[in-house]
Amino acid sequence: MTYTTASHAPAICAAVLPARVDKYWETQLRSVWNELECAAEEQELVYEVTWISELGAWRRFLKSRRKVHQ
Repeated sequence: MTYTTASHAPAICAAVLPARVDKYWETQLRSVWNELECAAEEQELVYEVTWISELGAWRRFLKSRRKVHQ
C-alpha cells in the first residue's frame, strides 16, 4: 500500500464572528424588605449588563425596580 501527499499551501481560515454584544438586560424577581410597610414584597429588578472595556469586565447596573402585583 502506498500513500501520497498533495503539495499545497495551508489554508488560513479566519472565522467571521459577529461583533461582541456590549450590552444586554437581565430581569430578576426578588423578595425585598419594604421599610415603609415593614413587610417583605416581591419586586422585579431590571439590570443593564455592560462590558466596560477599560476594566476588561462586565458590570451590572440596576435600571428599574417595581413591585410585582399578585
